[in-house]
Amino acid sequence: MDVAVSGASGLIGTALVTELESHGHRVRRLVRRPPAGRGEVRWDPVRGEIDTAALQGVDAAVHLAGESIGAKLRWNADHKRHILRSRTDGTTLLAGALAGLDPRPAVLVSGSAVGWYGDRGDETLTEDSPSPAGTAADGFLADVCRQWEAATAPAAAAGIRVVHVRTGIVLDRREGVFPRLLLPARLGLGARFGGGRQYMSWITLADEVAAIRHVLETPGIVGPVNLTAPHPVTNSELVRALGRVLHRPAVLTVPAFAVRAGLGEAGRELLLSGQRVLPQRLTESGFAFAHPDLEPAMRAVLDRD
Repeated sequence: MDVAVSGASGLIGTALVTELESHGHRVRRLVRRPPAGRGEVRWDPVRGEIDTAALQGVDAAVHLAGESIGAKLRWNADHKRHILRSRTDGTTLLAGALAGLDPRPAVLVSGSAVGWYGDRGDETLTEDSPSPAGTAADGFLADVCRQWEAATAPAAAAGIRVVHVRTGIVLDRREGVFPRLLLPARLGLGARFGGGRQYMSWITLADEVAAIRHVLETPGIVGPVNLTAPHPVTNSELVRALGRVLHRPAVLTVPAFAVRAGLGEAGRELLLSGQRVLPQRLTESGFAFAHPDLEPAMRAVLDRD
């Protein structure tokens, strides 16, 4: 397949390009700078500009571009607007461009996150679970994910198969959330947040990109797909597992009131809220996880036996 990829320079995008090319697919990267060659497509989501001629002939697209949720540890109104618009504007632009191509690509795989489910305690969540809109579980990130997914409507209306990949915490030692947990844990300062009972749904980077390739190549998969390992854990379990892998104590607690006081809404949604998410559609479609269990996954990510 000839696959257009946005966010190709990010953590997931970089690994995905390697994954796709190693399996014989051709990749066209969407870039904001002047293109360096035929393998790049110029676009500017802020200005609403995209080179549709350079997209002609693509068979599929993977849309991963968007402001990092954790780039700032305390949100203000301007940053929240930027988080939302960095997802909805780019998605609307790309979905509309793909819908206008002739021939149209067969599939658009568009990013989303398990934050779609809101803060759901220990409730087991699958792709069939209802939206938290208008309930106590609703929050900023749930609303962002709803609008993010809705922005693919032009592609779906044009008959393109649209898949929303709802990703959990991606385990990688170089970038993302996991390295922020590693440093204090290596110093023996690994700590649970609040009561530690909030669920953290996770996936290794290797399984993340393999799963994206799987949904690209599986025509029967459409709609939301949870990209999480089959065994989510609580915050306490994650901290203890990391302590065992690093041979460091993990007995500290950061009280919930301290998280709220220090980080505000971002702390509440990112550290104190949780989702117990299962990858039902991946499992039913025959996807095999390389790292289904947390502690062996951490050892693989950190190259520890």
